[in-house]
Amino acid sequence: MFVRRKKNRSGSTSVVVADKSSGRFTELHVIGVGTTEDEIRKLVNEGKNWIAHYGGQQTINFPDDECEKLRREENSMTEYIVSNIISTSLNSPQRIINKVYDKIGFNIIQDEELRHLVVSRICSPMSKKATVDYLRRHFKEEVSLQKIYRYLDKLYNTQQGLVQEISVKHTKRLFGGNLGILFYDVTTLYFETTNKDELRESGFSKDGKNANSQVVLGLLVSRGGYPLSYSLFNGSQYEGYTMLPIVDDFVQRFNLGNDFVVIADSGLMSAKNVKLLRDGGYKYIIGARIKKESARIMEKIIATERRCGVFNDIKYPDGDRLIVGYSDERAKKNAFDREQGVERLRKRFSTGTLTKADINKRGYNKFLSVSSGITVCIDEEKIKKDAIWDGLKGYKTNTDLSPEKVYEAYQNLWNVERSFRITKGTLDVRPMFHFTPRRIEAHVCICFVALKVYKELERLLKLSGCPYSVDETLKIAETIVTIEIARPENKDTITKTLCLTEEERAIAYLIDTDDWLEL
Repeated sequence: MFVRRKKNRSGSTSVVVADKSSGRFTELHVIGVGTTEDEIRKLVNEGKNWIAHYGGQQTINFPDDECEKLRREENSMTEYIVSNIISTSLNSPQRIINKVYDKIGFNIIQDEELRHLVVSRICSPMSKKATVDYLRRHFKEEVSLQKIYRYLDKLYNTQQGLVQEISVKHTKRLFGGNLGILFYDVTTLYFETTNKDELRESGFSKDGKNANSQVVLGLLVSRGGYPLSYSLFNGSQYEGYTMLPIVDDFVQRFNLGNDFVVIADSGLMSAKNVKLLRDGGYKYIIGARIKKESARIMEKIIATERRCGVFNDIKYPDGDRLIVGYSDERAKKNAFDREQGVERLRKRFSTGTLTKADINKRGYNKFLSVSSGITVCIDEEKIKKDAIWDGLKGYKTNTDLSPEKVYEAYQNLWNVERSFRITKGTLDVRPMFHFTPRRIEAHVCICFVALKVYKELERLLKLSGCPYSVDETLKIAETIVTIEIARPENKDTITKTLCLTEEERAIAYLIDTDDWLEL
């Protein structure tokens, strides 16, 4: 045996231990690859040490007939294994999700139907009928459609409160028992129908489906975007009237006291909401409508220093504070959006296609001026006045937090917006095809559990150093094959998960171990 250096096309050098005792050159062991003389020298020394340690263990050269015998035995063993494979499955996504589902505590609910529906909602959201086929084909789970429908009724009657309780308890554990901040927002969920009832009504649709009936979904989330609680409201309900009922209910159910701050966007900013929050003893940070403040307040806002990181702290007569900040990025966006809107108005005005509908609809019609109900023109002065507000953003609060902390807390409101994006996009909560209140409520409940599992998996992947997102991880997991092999001699079975590619091996720990669940 000897140490050999091999030049590679890349310019590097491989160092191997080789043998030529049988007249044929044979590589016994690869030491490594080096690019510098120092690296190569170290590898050569490692090779010499390897020979010194293993030199006495000489290779055995079998005669050709012996080699043939070994090949036949190897082929026989391969045939034995292949012929005794009794099943294959692509259930790795299910196994990963099940672990997280149990980690959160949803396994307290003994109904396997909920688990199946959550797994399929995350992996491949579709109709309940299609879900039955998906579970059977991918995970070998036999669940009848009628059983699912019966379970939806059970879920509505008994378990909506329980899944929210489990979610709250788990989230509180993540934050050491103190939620600290609650983010609230609403969205709309439409139906593929114009039919209406006590829950489904038409109203302002955030999906642009104003002709369809809908429901209003209010969602409370924690820091990090972990869902805590939800409520459904009639589709015609004004979103500003939804916040207090869900916050009050949440506080009472989970005995939270008032040791937290409610954060909501300006769409929920009304005098009535602010008064109700204050009267309820709640602390709040709400996006302010600074262009609708009193003349005295607006003067102070306009006079604020326009520099990133500088805040103006203005006192209201009722003791609340208005925190006003400026952002160059927001200023650019405000200017761009206004220019785009005005340009659309100019084009329609110049072609004579501007109608009464254009004047009445929301948006940049505010820059139109109507004289005597006859003459319509674009008011350039209004455009100039609007530009004064570019980059400014206000936050109304009754907390004693510093302006910087108020700003920082409000910026995290995007977590609830992202939760809605996940729910509507990845989990496909809408459009909905259920037409009874209990089935609609049950469907939303399943999506709520799926969102909680999705967010927890996202957190664990990040903490465990996984290089992939949730969606990427589950996509890779779909390609991982699990085989089950029978052992006829003792009637046992062996289950083996095959991770063959680099991507599959990178997420193998999610399937094979449970350590990552404790992070």
